[in-house]
Order: sequence, then C-alpha cells, then structure tokens
Amino acid sequence: MKLIVDSGSTKTDWISLSKEGKLIFETHTLGLNPQVLDEHIIEERIINNYELYQNRKKITHLFFYGAGCGTEPPKELIKKVFESIFINASINVKEDTYAAVFSAAKKGEKSIVSIIGTGSNCTYFDGENILQKVTSLGYVLMDDASGNYFGRQMIRDYFFEKMPDDISEKFSKSFELNPNIIKDKLYKKPNPNTYLAKFAKFIVENKEKKYCSDLIKKGFNLFITNQIEQFEDCKKIPLHFIGSISFYLKDELNECLINRGMNLGNVLKKPIDGLVNYHLKYNSN
Repeated sequence: MKLIVDSGSTKTDWISLSKEGKLIFETHTLGLNPQVLDEHIIEERIINNYELYQNRKKITHLFFYGAGCGTEPPKELIKKVFESIFINASINVKEDTYAAVFSAAKKGEKSIVSIIGTGSNCTYFDGENILQKVTSLGYVLMDDASGNYFGRQMIRDYFFEKMPDDISEKFSKSFELNPNIIKDKLYKKPNPNTYLAKFAKFIVENKEKKYCSDLIKKGFNLFITNQIEQFEDCKKIPLHFIGSISFYLKDELNECLINRGMNLGNVLKKPIDGLVNYHLKYNSN
C-alpha cells in the first residue's frame, strides 16, 4: 500500500493507493511542519487519525512532501516519527516544493513554480531537476506575500493605527485582538505562522478596498522581486503557483505579473491531486 502525503503548515492531505493505483482511503490532519512543531506533536497528530493508525502496518511506501523540510535536521525529525509509526514502510521525505513542481509543471518543460499559501517559496524547474537559489529562513524573515505575511502586516497596521478607520473597525470585529492573546499565540503556542495566516482571510474578503488592494500588490511585488526575478529567464517561461493565497488572489497576482512582463501558468489551490497523478504515471512502486 502506497501513502502519498502533502503537508503544509496548516493542513496535511493523505491519500493511500493500492499497488494497482486504486484509492484505498483519503484523510486529513493538521499541518506537520517540523520547523515549528516537535516530534511529540507530529506523532500525536498522526496516531490520533483513525485511518492512519488502523492502516499504519499496511503501508509499504510513504512519500511525504512537507513545508519546513528544506534542510536535513527537520527532514530527519519527521522521518524518525514516521519510522516509529509506519514500521513496514520505506519512507521518502522531500520539501513541499517538489509536490508543487510535480503537480503543476510539465515534465521536460522549463518553468518557475512558486508556493504562496500559509508560507511562500519559489523554485526553478528545468524540465527534469529543480533549483532553489534562496534558502528559506522561515516565516519570521521571509515568506513574502504569504498568508502569514499578510496577517503580520495587518496586525502591525492595526496596532500602529495605519489602517483606515472603516477597515480598522471591520478588522477589530472580525478577530480577537486582545494584545495578550496575540502574544500568547505568537510566542507560546505552536504554529504561530498558521495563526498569522488566519488573518489573511480578511484581505481576500476585502480585496476591493484600497488598503487591502495596496497591501496585496505590495506583497506580490515583493515576492516577484525577491524570488521570481532571481531567475534570468523568468519573463520567457510559465510561472506556476500553488497555494490558497495565489488561488484566491489569482487576478491580483496576474496583474502584478503582467506589469512585470511575466506569464502566469497554472494556479492550483493544493497539489495533492496532481501529486497522485504524478506517482501513478512515474512511480509505480
């Protein structure tokens, strides 16, 4: 039995296939980002899922694509947890960038594939291999245009009183903005990046307002400048995007790209379906 997993910081999608490629089960858990969670929380989120726990000994091949798995220590941490649960499985752990590339890009065609969801990153795909010039330093220092970027900017603007009055009033009615609660969520609770990203729903729902529109453009333009423009042929090849922010703000993203002379390619909310098709086509284990 094969288990294909796409994990963001917010949510994880799990799909199990038989050797013949037939769906056995599909389930979901909270995100499993090893950069912000310890092994005990990751283990708890897996074993508390009925489908995963019941089938844990039947899994022979596990393919995990996860946010926060761009360097060896977090990859080893999550592999260690998997080996203790899925005791009969060979385990392959890759960062979520690979899931985005495998689901959105055409094999053999050059493209640039970006993830803009809870977090953000960008990868060059030469048709066979991927290249990342920038090593992500996580949500505190990077993640331009991501959900946590927009959440952080709006919270700052609210408390610095930089929001227009009508937006500020609406924002305060939409969220619990007690400073003590915010600090507790950010500095004491797990998944502070996911907490910040929850505020991004506001900017999507109010994107026609000038304040929100300007902030959206600022975020996307930062992402284009810092990530996409690092690749010399970015104006000549398709630019594919994965993630909820790029999906729900597709028109705004496309406008920013057009203004830079760039071409929008595929935009997917999440990569799991394309990832399954990739494994059915290219990986028959």
